[in-house]
Amino acid sequence: MNPVTVRGSVTIDTEACKGCDLCIEACKPDVLVMTTDQTNTRGYRFPQLLVGCTGCRACADVCPDFCFQVFRYDTPKTWTVEGGLQ
Repeated sequence: MNPVTVRGSVTIDTEACKGCDLCIEACKPDVLVMTTDQTNTRGYRFPQLLVGCTGCRACADVCPDFCFQVFRYDTPKTWTVEGGLQ
């Protein structure tokens, strides 16, 4: 188990996503991963959020389909995780 500091979070409109991967490349904390075995109803892969988001907005800024809502915490939170998705 590892402690991870979380400063924010995002919600992702997976149905609006077209799987362009721009958000994955833009994510400096490297906490967005593209699905490999799941698609939305339109057949596109979509990003999933891992623990460790900083709320930096890089994903929202590059997304051409406005799939992200970004939230920043007033006080950073520390979570203990074994790995996996939020």
